[in-house]
Amino acid sequence: MITVKSPRELSYMRDAGHIVAGVLDELSRAVKPGVTTGELDRLAEDFIVARGAKPAFKGLYGFPATICASVNEQVVHGIPGLRALENGDIISIDVGAEINGYFGDAAATFPAGEISPEAGNLLKVTEESLFAGIARAREGNRLSDISHAVQSFAESRGYSVVRDYVGHGIGRSMHEEPQVPNFGKPGRGPRLKAGMTLAVEPMVNAGTYEVRTLADNWTVVTKDARLSAHFEHTVAVTGGKPEILTRL
Repeated sequence: MITVKSPRELSYMRDAGHIVAGVLDELSRAVKPGVTTGELDRLAEDFIVARGAKPAFKGLYGFPATICASVNEQVVHGIPGLRALENGDIISIDVGAEINGYFGDAAATFPAGEISPEAGNLLKVTEESLFAGIARAREGNRLSDISHAVQSFAESRGYSVVRDYVGHGIGRSMHEEPQVPNFGKPGRGPRLKAGMTLAVEPMVNAGTYEVRTLADNWTVVTKDARLSAHFEHTVAVTGGKPEILTRL
C-alpha cells in the first residue's frame, strides 16, 4: 500500500530531509584525495547524532555503516573502510537519517580532486536525469512517468540506467511501497497523489547497465568496470511543483 502523508508527517520528513541534506553538504567539502571512506563515514555519523537523529542505514538489513560509499565502478552499497580516495576518483555517497519516527534519504556523487571530462559529464547527466524524473512527480501523473523521464534523459546522452536497483517510497520506514524504477514506458503504474513521498535515485553507468555484487555481499559494481554515478532526493508529491525534502 502506498501511504499518503499528512501535513504533520511531511513536517517530520522535512526535518529528516534537512539533516540528510546537511550531511551531504558537509561531506561535499570533505571529499578530497587522501581522505578515507571510513573517515567520511565517521563524519556523517557524528553529524547525524549531534542533531538528535539516528543513522538510518546502520544495521539496516545488516549493513555495517552510516553511509554507502561507492567509488568509481562501484554503483551502490560500498562499505566504508580504509580505502583512501585518489585524485580523479568519483565517490557516490548515499545517506539516510531518522528523526521523530520518519526518514530522509539522499545521495550524490562527488569528485575527488581533478576528474576526467568523461567522469564530469557522467556526474552532470546523472544529476540532470534525477531532476528530469522529479519534474514528473506531480499529482495526476503515473509512477512510470518518473521512470521514463529518467531513462530517456540518460539514454539520450549515451548512458545506461541500472535495472537491478530502484528507488522507493519512504516515510515511517526507509523502504516503503512503491518501487520507483529508473526505466520503463510512461503512463503506467499507480496514479500519483499529493502527500506521497518517494526516493527517486538514478544509478547511471558509462557503459552497460549490467551489474554484479562483490564477495562482501554488499558492494555492487558495473559488469564492465566502467564508471557509475548515483544521485537521489526524497520528494513529496504536491498539487503543483514537487517538493524536494532533502535540500538545504
